[in-house]
Amino acid sequence: MQIAQNFSDRLKLLALACLSMSVAACAATASQAPGSDEARAYDPYESLNRSSFETSLFLDRNALRPIAETYKAVLPDEARNGIRNVLDNLQSPVIFANNLLQGDGDAAGNTLTRFFINSTIGVAGLMDVAGDLGYTRVDQDFGITLGQWGVGDGPYIFLAFAGPSSPRDLVGRVVDMGFDPITYIYWNGPYTVPIVRFGVNVIDARSRNIDSLDELERESVDYYAAVRSAYRQSRAAKVDQGKSEKQNLPEF
Repeated sequence: MQIAQNFSDRLKLLALACLSMSVAACAATASQAPGSDEARAYDPYESLNRSSFETSLFLDRNALRPIAETYKAVLPDEARNGIRNVLDNLQSPVIFANNLLQGDGDAAGNTLTRFFINSTIGVAGLMDVAGDLGYTRVDQDFGITLGQWGVGDGPYIFLAFAGPSSPRDLVGRVVDMGFDPITYIYWNGPYTVPIVRFGVNVIDARSRNIDSLDELERESVDYYAAVRSAYRQSRAAKVDQGKSEKQNLPEF
């Protein structure tokens, strides 16, 4: 009964997300064409965003980065790559759902094949056997799906404990929770598994972006603006399926 109730609660969240989606769709003005410099810098909440950004920098420099550096120093590359492979494999149902919503049958088949191969031969995803066989992983989420449906990303938002985002991508995160089977797994508490996975994912991702973010900060006059631009370009590249002119951007 508890699982049914929790599932019902998730459905209510999805309903609220769909309502929010209509707000996100109207957020960008007509003069801000998708992909334009004006749209990328659309930041009407800049003062609040900068405050959240400074809070995040403080938390990162005093907690997250030291943990990520220790994680990187203690674990050998093989172990960290295995953890990343498992995390990526667990994301397959969300990617598969978005492949279907985007009407991309080939990508859906690729994702399903990757999940089957890596979950079996790859030992629960520890090894990316599918990648070695030519089944390349392509990240997808509902924010990207909305972008491909023509929904504008809207104003830039920076949340202290969630990082850079937009109304479209915030809606996407909520909907993707509904697509993720792990959302409904309750071991030793209602959110133990999702929280543990989230924590490991954040630490691993931060450890892989130490150098790229250091370089971005070192080479930018305004680090906040540089992060905003990099995030917008990264998301635009994913919506455009990698056709953006800007590549090798940090993964946010």
